[in-house]
Amino acid sequence: MSIQPIAISVVVPVYKEEGNILPFLERLVPVLEDIGTYEIIFCMDPSPDNTENVIKSAIKNNPSINLICFSRRFGQPSAVMAGIHHCRGESCVVIDVDLQDPPELIRDLHAKMREGYDVVYAQRRSRKGETMVKLLVSHLGYKLINKISDVDIPRNTGDFRILSRRVVEELKRLRESHGFLRGMVAFVGFPQSSVLYDRDERAHGTGNYNRFLGSLKIGLNGMIGFSNFLLTCMLLSGICIAVLSFIGALAILYLKFLAGRPYPMGIPTITVLVLFMGGIQLISVGILGEYIGRIYDEVKNRPQYIIDQKTPAVPESGGKDEHAG
Repeated sequence: MSIQPIAISVVVPVYKEEGNILPFLERLVPVLEDIGTYEIIFCMDPSPDNTENVIKSAIKNNPSINLICFSRRFGQPSAVMAGIHHCRGESCVVIDVDLQDPPELIRDLHAKMREGYDVVYAQRRSRKGETMVKLLVSHLGYKLINKISDVDIPRNTGDFRILSRRVVEELKRLRESHGFLRGMVAFVGFPQSSVLYDRDERAHGTGNYNRFLGSLKIGLNGMIGFSNFLLTCMLLSGICIAVLSFIGALAILYLKFLAGRPYPMGIPTITVLVLFMGGIQLISVGILGEYIGRIYDEVKNRPQYIIDQKTPAVPESGGKDEHAG
């Protein structure tokens, strides 16, 4: 039996979002109906609230809605990749459910894609409800990542974007356990463009995203996953310290044997030098640990996620049925 082609898939990672599901669907479904046939795939980490039941109730009224529940909490990046692995649409949209990213913008993303682009990402023109510290951290983070990364990751963008079928297929071939979608899409390439929009405040509840540690984790994903810059910095730091040490040794020898003046080496000087070198060594070991940890995760080849149940059974577009690895 042949499966009817779907014009557009929408992947929605969720966790503790019971208050946002129905308002989100009320705004999303009319947009998708204007585009054509569609499917909505909610990818849910086990939630202690009523999120699962709200989604299952919505499925009874709309057979185009699907739910993938994981065996435990794997995190948003893994949830997004699970949706991408299971989507069947000619194009695929990734969007959060909190309504900070307006579902109505999907019309513009889809129209822009029809101009010949394989990726169209929503680029934030303004961000309501964000503190100046958060905006500054985000700006500096993107600037640093783009300066040192091997790929160009657009500034002021999140995971909200539309992908063509061939981009989806290329993403499915990437077997990275740390699914940094922004970097992976940039790595895949193909013609890409953007649509500007104003980001709203969260509609209901509080976010599950740590504003500071989350931003730091995203920054590390971009730097470590798509650049060897930090390793190069370690090498350059070692060379600089070695050169400075050699110059210092020559200065001590000159003062002692040629100038006849002993070098004033006291306890404070030794303490500062020891602390400085110890700090450099700990930072270097930490950077090495991050890269080695990534290698360790990839070598183990564990699945990005494990599915507990699907409601209803979501037909797959390749890949394994219960996990991705």
